[in-house]
Amino acid sequence: MGYGLIEEKNDEPRMLDCGVLTVSNRIPAPERLYQLYKGLIDILNRCQPEEMAVEEPFVALNIRSALAIGRAQAVAMLAASSKGIPVYTYPPAKIKQAVADYGCSGKEQVRQMVCIQLGLTQIPRSTDATDALAVALCHLQQKHLVNMIAGGDRESS
Repeated sequence: MGYGLIEEKNDEPRMLDCGVLTVSNRIPAPERLYQLYKGLIDILNRCQPEEMAVEEPFVALNIRSALAIGRAQAVAMLAASSKGIPVYTYPPAKIKQAVADYGCSGKEQVRQMVCIQLGLTQIPRSTDATDALAVALCHLQQKHLVNMIAGGDRESS
């Protein structure tokens, strides 16, 4: 499970941390999910984010994979909720559109755009980590849009 934390200073997003939580596929699924939960709780305790954004599962031909991703998503939502952190979800196409201006962008294009937008000099090794940063950037963009709309409504009132 990839994770990425960003903050915004002076209207510029900046990466705080990113990485991947890994668990052995040799242990039973409930234990793997619990280990992911503990890893996320550690990150939440250490970094204390104000919000969490999660990518919605993409369901294609592999139902088993979609189910596993859905379970991991639920674990992330549970970890955030246990800390009182609001959770926002975004479909993959919206994330790709927000980061790369094209909803069908490939992983490498998204990865490059994440690095450009965050001014990273080194590309994170895992695409799961850059995907998580893309979700965070999408959420930041969505917050800006909501704030612009809300501000526009107040001006016309």
